[in-house]
Amino acid sequence: MQIDPKKQSKQDNYKLLIGSVLPRPIAFVTSLGETGAVNAAPFSFYTVVSTDPPMLSVTVNRKPGGVRKDTARNIAATGEYVIQVVDMDNVEKVNQCSTEFPPHLSEAEAVGFDLLPGRKVKVPRIAQSKIQMECRLHQILPMGGSEAEPNADLIIGEVVWFHIGDDLYDQGRIDTVKLDPVGRLAGVTYSKLGEMFSRPRLGYEEWQKQYGRKS
Repeated sequence: MQIDPKKQSKQDNYKLLIGSVLPRPIAFVTSLGETGAVNAAPFSFYTVVSTDPPMLSVTVNRKPGGVRKDTARNIAATGEYVIQVVDMDNVEKVNQCSTEFPPHLSEAEAVGFDLLPGRKVKVPRIAQSKIQMECRLHQILPMGGSEAEPNADLIIGEVVWFHIGDDLYDQGRIDTVKLDPVGRLAGVTYSKLGEMFSRPRLGYEEWQKQYGRKS
């Protein structure tokens, strides 16, 4: 199958992307609205962009007409937010937060999450998450669409504080099995941690010995 993305709809391209780029980690983002309500929403267009300083990116698609979603609007206004990791213990309530609540209502409180204060930012974090990363905005880049109506906001932020469950942390590393992370697949399907395997990263001479052509 050969497909020219310019000859099909935005929705059709979206389906191909989410069916190809997977499993995707989920950023569960809390931010503060102008009324003080704690907005909480999951986004699976999410990755690491830098380690020095530690920086993360989250892409928030816009509503029809190029209108920013609450999360992007809140972050642009306050410059602060928290990213929580989604795991098997909290995914049910995280999914409920994908419901489009009115801006003046807090999704986090509505679904029964407990809030804890941030240490470096004013935005609260979710108690029922094993990892929380307090972030300050570095840059928002409108992406795609047109200048008048962008398709999405690429939000890049610096992690200014990590909160990690004590039982997960071991000599600077995080225990993946205990974290039990959840990822997104296509449609409304999620994935959990399955079989794990390791592969060494070889130096070139080692690679030649193991995989190079034999004369």
